[in-house]
Amino acid sequence: MSTQTPLLNPVPLRAQFPALQLEINGETAVYLDGPGGTQSPQPVIDAISEALTQGISNHGGPFFTSRYADNLTTQARQAVADLLNAARPEEIAFGQNMTSLTMSFSRALARTWQPDDEIVVTRLDHDANISPWLLAAADRGVTVRWLDFDPTDCALKLETLPALLNEKTRLVAVTYASNAVGSITDVKRAVQMAHAAGALVYVDAVHYTPHGLVDVQDLDCDFLACSVYKYFGPHTGVLYGKYAHMDSLTAYKVRPASNEPPDKWETGTQSFESLAGVAAAVNYIASVGGADGSRRERLVESLAQIKAYEMALSERFLRGATAVPGLKVYGITDIERLAERTPTFAVSLAGYTPAEVAEKLGEQGIFVWDGHYYAIAVMERLGLLDKGGLVRIGFVHYNTFAEVDQVLEALRELGNGR
Repeated sequence: MSTQTPLLNPVPLRAQFPALQLEINGETAVYLDGPGGTQSPQPVIDAISEALTQGISNHGGPFFTSRYADNLTTQARQAVADLLNAARPEEIAFGQNMTSLTMSFSRALARTWQPDDEIVVTRLDHDANISPWLLAAADRGVTVRWLDFDPTDCALKLETLPALLNEKTRLVAVTYASNAVGSITDVKRAVQMAHAAGALVYVDAVHYTPHGLVDVQDLDCDFLACSVYKYFGPHTGVLYGKYAHMDSLTAYKVRPASNEPPDKWETGTQSFESLAGVAAAVNYIASVGGADGSRRERLVESLAQIKAYEMALSERFLRGATAVPGLKVYGITDIERLAERTPTFAVSLAGYTPAEVAEKLGEQGIFVWDGHYYAIAVMERLGLLDKGGLVRIGFVHYNTFAEVDQVLEALRELGNGR
């Protein structure tokens, strides 16, 4: 692998994404809705189609199509283990989505809690890493403590975490990166603090995974969840857990299903065709950097190139945003701190509601989100939940500098219009 990260060229990569060829009113659509779900490249589409065409039976049977389902599952599990650098594939469980997996897992983990125990959640998280724990805490009589973020730059106040921890703390639930404002958390530091107090750590990596390298062994986190459709694959959720935890905890599931991990955490029958797409999505990411070596080594190189390129997109957007009348960018705007954020920007435009901005951009074939995007605690903290939230503009590696300029020009025209 190279010692100097080359700047990624998105043009040949974009050619692999059929959806990126969509036209709206004769113009190529601009997908800036990546934080809500990315598009899929042809290899992912082909893998899902091939699985369905081949024919799949439920797993565990003594015949070809059942063994085919077993093989698809094994390949997907190993691929995600490589993506996250899990110690073994049995530490990876699949489910409907991150929210469902977290809701189910919170029920299992809460069985180990006692009244007057405590947990910590953050105001920077997506509600999928807040509400499941609030509900579990209420059921068990557990106290909830909140870790705040600084509203001036939307960075988590990790320096205040030790004051929230004590011998009663059982869990810290923390986001790797905010799906609303893009702030990246120093998860490794948070884990060290939590473990020093004897608490477990559950990481929401849904928003971070398409933008940076995840290494669960280096982080030493106990659990980490993500969603494959946020990194160019199908709608499948992923849960990583240290094997000792996955083995010892009691899962809520029907009889007579296996009590061995990871099967014990996968309720019902998985979508085997989606699992074919899961493996293909990981392989696609590994191919981006054009490196040789093991899949993990190729992923390391690819994600280094992706991060460097996306930081360049972020810089172009932030520099251009200063010339847009009435545009306010929330979160980290310091060009020197681009490594501390993903290329996801929450903005407001004077004279317009977030919904009006999203609708007007949508009419031009520029796809962005408005509202709270389930980052309810973020919008409450910023005082914007009852004001329509914000407009979210999110870039991924298949976006171009021209698309950054296009959305800035569209916002500039709107800003000059009122």
